[in-house]
Amino acid sequence: MMKKEFLISALTIILLTKHCFADWPQFLGPHRNGTTQNENIPLEFTNGEPKIEWEYSIGNGFSGPVVSNGHVIIFHRRDNQAVTDSISIEDGKLIWTHQYETDYIDDFGFDNGPRAVPLINDQRIFIFGAEGILHCLDIKSGKEIWKRNLRKELGSPKGFFGRACSPIIIGDTLIVQTGGKGCGVIGLDPAKGKLKWKATDHEAGYASPIASKIGNQEIAILFTRTGLLCIEATSGKILINEAHRAKMHTSVNAASPVLIKPDQIFVSACYGVGASVWKINPQNKKINKLWELTDQLDSHYATPVRFKDHLIGYHGRQETGTEIRCIESSTGKVKWSSKRIPAGSITLANKTLIILTERGEMILAPADEEEFKPSARGQILGAETRAMPALSNGRFFARDKKKLVCIKLNP
Repeated sequence: MMKKEFLISALTIILLTKHCFADWPQFLGPHRNGTTQNENIPLEFTNGEPKIEWEYSIGNGFSGPVVSNGHVIIFHRRDNQAVTDSISIEDGKLIWTHQYETDYIDDFGFDNGPRAVPLINDQRIFIFGAEGILHCLDIKSGKEIWKRNLRKELGSPKGFFGRACSPIIIGDTLIVQTGGKGCGVIGLDPAKGKLKWKATDHEAGYASPIASKIGNQEIAILFTRTGLLCIEATSGKILINEAHRAKMHTSVNAASPVLIKPDQIFVSACYGVGASVWKINPQNKKINKLWELTDQLDSHYATPVRFKDHLIGYHGRQETGTEIRCIESSTGKVKWSSKRIPAGSITLANKTLIILTERGEMILAPADEEEFKPSARGQILGAETRAMPALSNGRFFARDKKKLVCIKLNP
């Protein structure tokens, strides 16, 4: 009897673990680094082309999908309504929808839809609109739990392209990059939306924050428009504040930092900023640059992925031409470079690179620090495919301005 109960318990743990690993609940996935070790993706498409399992009609926006507990959550815009839809992962059917009125207008004539990717945590969904309104929704019903208008309450500025940084939860604190005087970054209670702390005068950039734990400290790491910030998540105490940005005003820091080690951060931007690795010591409030190079892996928007002791990502500005490069994370040395792939994003699933170009083409390639050899490619979306994708249980979710598609990668 005890043996039977043990087997049932063990099976339950395995199933729960498998389900947990399958989720893609936030920007750049479970670990906010665009990688997963728990998906084994073939290097070829079934029958030679990507299989679209289902597609779902959506409105404007650059906000990518997230996945949890059988729900695919997509944040988009129709007319003057910011829309959050929950879709069944199995058949692409609508489960629930939430809408609110938005007045965001892009000053440069680009898309007026949301930019920030939703965050799913503890049965709650957090959405941050381009106009500056933060909502918390119930994942089962879509009902509003709370909301905060950060533009009105804190004077969160519009910036070049609206509010675009995806929220993060570290410990019991919801952290949002709002920008503005004395409230560049804020911490809230995820359950009730109550403000816990606010810090810095940093302008908001477009790189979403990541988390690290050094010693006993839970730390939020941010690459704002102004520079590098390390903030103690619980208290909002500023541990590191390092200016790091381009000299020209019309520039952006948009690729998120990448952890090399818990106390080593890779950051990259275009506009003459270049790539660098920094070692941080939050206890002593010190930061040291281990290396810095321009024209090695200058990331415009897409965040590189870490493979072994290397980084693989897009180099160069989208307007002037990009290429995919692999560099050594310890030195910045370029190992290989390919100019054959248009700008886009890169996801790493175990040893398979999944590339989604801005032209809507999907490309598979083995992750390799010595060479780049695409093994399969196929069209899945239209032009202006700039949102970050999601990967869950062998399914790849991606969007353009008209539709969200589910691609089945495992046979």
